[in-house]
Amino acid sequence: MTIATRDTLPEAGYRDYLHCLAEADEHAAVEVACGLLDAGVPADRVLLELVAPAQAEVGERWARNEWSVAQEHAATHISERVVAAVAAYADVRPTGARIVVACMDGEWHALPARLVAEVLRLRGWQVTFLGASVPAAHLVSYLHRYDAYAVALASALPMRLPHAHRMIEACRRSDVPVLVGGRGFGVDGRWARRLGVAWAANAVAAAELLGDERALRASGPADLAHLADDEYAGLVNRRGELIDGALADLTQRFPATRDHTPAQLDSTVSDLGYILDFLAAALYVDDGSLFTEFIEWLTTILDSRGVPAAAIDVSLAYYTRVLHDFPRAVDHLQRGRAVLPAAGQRSA
Repeated sequence: MTIATRDTLPEAGYRDYLHCLAEADEHAAVEVACGLLDAGVPADRVLLELVAPAQAEVGERWARNEWSVAQEHAATHISERVVAAVAAYADVRPTGARIVVACMDGEWHALPARLVAEVLRLRGWQVTFLGASVPAAHLVSYLHRYDAYAVALASALPMRLPHAHRMIEACRRSDVPVLVGGRGFGVDGRWARRLGVAWAANAVAAAELLGDERALRASGPADLAHLADDEYAGLVNRRGELIDGALADLTQRFPATRDHTPAQLDSTVSDLGYILDFLAAALYVDDGSLFTEFIEWLTTILDSRGVPAAAIDVSLAYYTRVLHDFPRAVDHLQRGRAVLPAAGQRSA
């Protein structure tokens, strides 16, 4: 689910908590959170107005290349420990039915879903949190065994939408209501609506939706008639071939690529793959904004790491040429090139 933002929490507490994350001081971070609880701040506010926005800031610092992956991982681990401490402090006994909370298969950003699980627990639901990257078959087996009232699925990345749809349908075949959340379904839930599934903007909205079974089951059918053109399937089947060709083209146009370290080469291949994965997701839900938003984000990330927009433009141009028989894909790629900085396109 999407996590709430800081509202009225004392500014000093938030600053102190961020400092603890920056210094990788787990003990002090727990003390900050428990101090707020001792002062009478409700546990759900500590989770949603302290831990959640601080973790979002951690992600922003990584995106700006101010923090390394190791620093981001350390901060995430500390926040997970803080969530556990807050849950232990509150110690709410469940009175409601069982809700299963899980991340989509391939989704490794588990903390937002964990925060939602704890907020639901604070509201009396019996919550089972299955964690990151849960395979669909294992999830369905669990739902059968433990007779869940509903399942809440989280995804941070839109490129997981095709997998999310299969997972949603597998749960529905078990007659278990599904609600979803997280930025992977769009900040306004528009891709959840395209998949015909209930969406919650945040943990509080999820709790309210779960309390209304009629609304929970009221979602309409998926709107995916456009998949009949087979562009999505064709792109997925050619993924490896397309990445190899794009890398060869990039190396030819940017000879310095030949001097990449193995780690740099792996990152380049990953980025070429991400471009295709987000393009495939855009084809799946037939929404070009999904792809252009990703290109804008990727441009910002790579710019902070010294990679010019021209490199992205070269790759988009290559994919446009070789996918000329895929009109929807070509349209998304051209729109992606249009949002690149003009200077980057000229230098390309």
